[in-house]
Amino acid sequence: MKSNQGSFMKRAVLAGLIAGSGILAASAYAVSSDRAGDKPRCESRQTQKGDAGREGKRDAHLAGLKEKLQLSAEQEAAWNAFAGAAQPGQDMDRKAMRGEFEKLSTPERIDRMQAMAEKRHALMAERAETIKAFYAQLTPEQQKVFDAEAMPRDHQGGHHKHLRHS
Repeated sequence: MKSNQGSFMKRAVLAGLIAGSGILAASAYAVSSDRAGDKPRCESRQTQKGDAGREGKRDAHLAGLKEKLQLSAEQEAAWNAFAGAAQPGQDMDRKAMRGEFEKLSTPERIDRMQAMAEKRHALMAERAETIKAFYAQLTPEQQKVFDAEAMPRDHQGGHHKHLRHS
């Protein structure tokens, strides 16, 4: 008789856990919405800043870097290739992408995400080669400046610094 009571208790506890997790999942789903105030801080902040702010910072950073490097006329072509590689890729509109993803099945979404990751990886590899070619054109003194100044201050020491302030 004891084993039946133990079995009943295990089943009751298991049923309670399943019910509780179902309630938590339902409440988490009900709380989420598309309002900007409910979005994670980093996504909301990026939307507020917009592309213009990021482009302005990038352009100012590149202009300052070029000035500090004091490039020779022979290095200009390599600089232009580097500066072109520093431009962001043409990413798909996130809102349109979400709408498109909603119409796909899970395996189709996974395939689409893998294809996008492969495309980003290829672009990153191409940028890396362009940066290495530019770096090879620099004098040792310029390489030291580049090493110290090339990465924007926002990214030094790790990504997502803004998350530490929350």
